[in-house]
Amino acid sequence: MKQIKSGSQVKQRILSGALIGIINGLFGGGGGMIAVPVLTGLLGYPQKEAHATAIAVIAPVCAVSAAAYVFAGCASPQLVIPAALGSTAGGLLGSLLLGKLPALAVQICFIVVMLAAGIRMML
Repeated sequence: MKQIKSGSQVKQRILSGALIGIINGLFGGGGGMIAVPVLTGLLGYPQKEAHATAIAVIAPVCAVSAAAYVFAGCASPQLVIPAALGSTAGGLLGSLLLGKLPALAVQICFIVVMLAAGIRMML
C-alpha cells in the first residue's frame, strides 16, 4: 500500500477525488473510468491497487448519486433495485477475478472496455 508522505500528496488526493466525484455525479457513473488513470498515472499506484481503490472510492459516490437521482425523479426504483442487485453480483465476481488475474491482463481488459465504451458513444 502506498503511504502518504506530504501535505501536498493529501491535497492532490483530495482534488483527484473531487474531480472523480464530480464526473461520477454529472454522468451517473464513469468516475471509475477516470479514477484508474488518475490513480496509476497521476498518483503512481500499481494497476491492481488502482482498480481496487477506484471501486472502494466509487461505491459510496455511486450510492449517493443514485439516491439523488431517485429522489429527483430521474431514476425509477423499479429499475434501480434489480440493476443494483445484478451489478453487486458482478462486482463480487470482478473483485474475485482481480485477485487472480495478472496485472497486465487487468490493464488490457480495462483498455478494451474503455475503447469499446468510447466507440459506442461515438456511434
